[in-house]
Amino acid sequence: MAAKAMTKSQIITKLAEDSEITKKQAAAVLASLADLAYKKAKDGFTVPGIGKLVLVQRKARMGRNPATGEQIKIKAKKVVKFRVAKAAKDAILGAK
Repeated sequence: MAAKAMTKSQIITKLAEDSEITKKQAAAVLASLADLAYKKAKDGFTVPGIGKLVLVQRKARMGRNPATGEQIKIKAKKVVKFRVAKAAKDAILGAK
């Protein structure tokens, strides 16, 4: 049976216990980190040991409508990507 992902409240509880702070303070730290990431993502926002949020410009391209097979033009757009840090990959997958 697969383990479930941690909920926000479980993460807050774990942070509070590990840091010996209140749950309210841990929630404020988590909210502050998220808010900072949203504001700074356009410049690249790094969470050391975890990864980096980056804003990427995708080029316009030709695509295909899967229902009809008709070719369509897909416009250029900005997207947010997350690049996982090498340290995180090694910790999760095991170093090669």
